[in-house]
Amino acid sequence: MALAACNMKEKQGQEADKKEGNAEKTLQKVTVMLDWFPNTNHTGLYVAKDKGYYKQQGLDVEILQPGEGTTADQLVAAGKADFGISYQESVTQARSTDIPLVSIAAVIQHNTSAFASLKEAGITSPKDFEGKRYGGWGSPVEEAVLKAVMQKANADFSKLKIVTLGATDFFKSIGRDADFMWIYYGWDGVEAERQGKELNTIMLKDLDSALDYYTPVIVTNEEHVKEQKELVEKFMAATAKGYEYAIENPEEAADILIKNAPELNKELVKESQKWLSTKYQDDAEQWGVQKEEVWKRYADWMFERGLIEKNIDPKAAFTNEFLPEKK
Repeated sequence: MALAACNMKEKQGQEADKKEGNAEKTLQKVTVMLDWFPNTNHTGLYVAKDKGYYKQQGLDVEILQPGEGTTADQLVAAGKADFGISYQESVTQARSTDIPLVSIAAVIQHNTSAFASLKEAGITSPKDFEGKRYGGWGSPVEEAVLKAVMQKANADFSKLKIVTLGATDFFKSIGRDADFMWIYYGWDGVEAERQGKELNTIMLKDLDSALDYYTPVIVTNEEHVKEQKELVEKFMAATAKGYEYAIENPEEAADILIKNAPELNKELVKESQKWLSTKYQDDAEQWGVQKEEVWKRYADWMFERGLIEKNIDPKAAFTNEFLPEKK
């Protein structure tokens, strides 16, 4: 009898393993392309994967980093990745040239980027940009923003020197190669606080309401939005749950990101997560929601400054359709 019971248990165990194996096989494979190296903008994705939220939706999600010379936008638009991390300015530029990208969630509700400089440089407003060196990554958007905010402050844009530094380390370049740079406060600003470095920061959203745009956002292509609604809905249900967990549990969420990207500075991740978890949803009714007025205001701003040749239909650039229904 004991032997029969053992055999029965073994058989049940084998059947359970087989069922689990079959379940793994039936999961739908999905790829998400990051915009850059893993950081706290992406924590919700890693939480959703680590906590099994994607599996619960029947998805096997792989989170990837773009190779050199490629971007998440290109790969998602071409259907080589299902979802990606992008920015409102990139989606606007893409749609103005008929590239079918659609934003399906705002990762952060308000623009947390800023012009940052060392305290001793004495740069506290765009008027102080005169006679200074701006170190950037070489995008036309940067020049347009600098020109607009300087003109608004009655500053002479011709007195600003723009230096293209590319993807550089803020802390190695500031004060040496440039007097001020454009940073994401949730990463470099928090790191400056952690290092005890005093910075002057000018938040872009405080300079012009048009500059309070969504950055970053989660994107997919129009074909997915129209033909694979169920997939997008499942992906967003799990992703929203991941970001909601990060909002409620910043410390645990930081540990999950560190586990998945052990090369990151652990202390920076923890401090950044603490700061950013309060910004994901901020004053919105739920995480991820986007407003038409924000898309229209920034698209008009870009069009007026010649950053896009034709204006876009803001209603087609984003959708809240796939966000989970509020409980």
